Amino acid sequence: MSVSTAAADQTVCTPLPVLGRDVLVPLVTGGEVTYAALDYAASAPALQRVWDDVAAYAPYYGSVHRGAGYLSQLSTDLFESSRATVAEFLGCRESDQVVFTRSTTDSLNLLAAALPAGCQVFVFETEHHASLLPWRDAEVTFLDAPRTPAQAVETLERALAARDPSPGSRLRSSRGGPNGPALVCVTGASNVTGELWPVKELAAAAHAHGARIVLDAAQLAPHHPLDIAELDVDWIAFSGHKLYAPFGSGVLAGRADWLQSAEPYLAGGGASRTVARRADGGVDVEWHTTAARHEAGSPNVIGVYSIASACKALTEAGFDSLVEREQALVTKVLEGLAGVGAVRVLSLFGDDAPRVGVISFVVEGWNSSHFAAALSAEYGIGVRDGLFCAHPLVRTLLGSEPQEPGECGAPEAEPGERSLNAIRVSFGAGTPDEHVERFLRAVRELVEDGAKWDYRTEEGRCVPAV
Repeated sequence: MSVSTAAADQTVCTPLPVLGRDVLVPLVTGGEVTYAALDYAASAPALQRVWDDVAAYAPYYGSVHRGAGYLSQLSTDLFESSRATVAEFLGCRESDQVVFTRSTTDSLNLLAAALPAGCQVFVFETEHHASLLPWRDAEVTFLDAPRTPAQAVETLERALAARDPSPGSRLRSSRGGPNGPALVCVTGASNVTGELWPVKELAAAAHAHGARIVLDAAQLAPHHPLDIAELDVDWIAFSGHKLYAPFGSGVLAGRADWLQSAEPYLAGGGASRTVARRADGGVDVEWHTTAARHEAGSPNVIGVYSIASACKALTEAGFDSLVEREQALVTKVLEGLAGVGAVRVLSLFGDDAPRVGVISFVVEGWNSSHFAAALSAEYGIGVRDGLFCAHPLVRTLLGSEPQEPGECGAPEAEPGERSLNAIRVSFGAGTPDEHVERFLRAVRELVEDGAKWDYRTEEGRCVPAV
């Protein structure tokens, strides 16, 4: 069964059309301007193609895995074909499972719940909180921030070697050797600096010591093609809302054995194959061994279909051309910011390190929250300020001590003091050149001329005040 959509016949252009590209927002100085969405790293706007596909399916919406009617059967077919589309997008191995979740955070918490007993987890302090924090029931080794990709590999090698029973030994079992199972968690592209991590080399180091590796691809998947087999990682996690797909779905894809052996992430309908009362009054449950084991409840078929639609749109557009264009924007932004003396771009691996369209910086003499507020109020530009749910990394880059942060932010510095947080500009396949040019012009004007209004924080929200 299939849903016929006009979107499937649309000519793909670059940049890919996104929703909201014609939205007007008011300026504090008067008038309106087209909104420049430059906060893709938080949530990317939905592709027009995705929205059209979902709209075409909406009248056919029905229950999934739960009905004999035509719409239920169609929705079930759409849900499972979306799983196949995602598997193809990720280059999954034949034995891999694709589990649908709510987000990257949910995916990594699912994997954390599925770890075998005694599993050791190795994670760099540079991770987003989604991949830094879920491992509460495991023995966790936090690794210091590396300053080069080679240092990242060396740091992991040393940490893993320290658990080997003897120098040069290798753990043999797929579930772990003499020291038990181990897992390495690493990002593919930093949500703070955009820098690409040496994933394939880290995977080789992990496997050489009998460990497995999960890739947080939340920031990598929207910007680069992924191949789970070629990278030789054991799992990949990512979110739909960063991949131009709204409606709150995510993916955990990879090896099935740990997931099949673990108790279901959620207990309920869909995860169970059979449930029967025992004579003693108890209940016997036989759980699924497929991906359904960890997909209890009515699935988010619209969210899942939107991810599959986005995967198809990116693939059909051709990642090579998308990457080439995005790298041209990255170069333009870095060169533009380098021409403003008060701006310092944040980086772990150096100014020339490869990165996706995610760039964080601070402006001397400016509180970062006020600078971001001025970009919005005076230029109609949306960026992010704060610690980006990666507090240890941003503090390392800023050289600041832990403070009392807000949800994902930091306390304000007084005017002229060093910022306790940073500004992040991020973009992708739907970003027009004009938005990047307006951003660079706004940065120069704010640094040279100052803001037209004063900005203060009121109840956690930056607002202009005369």
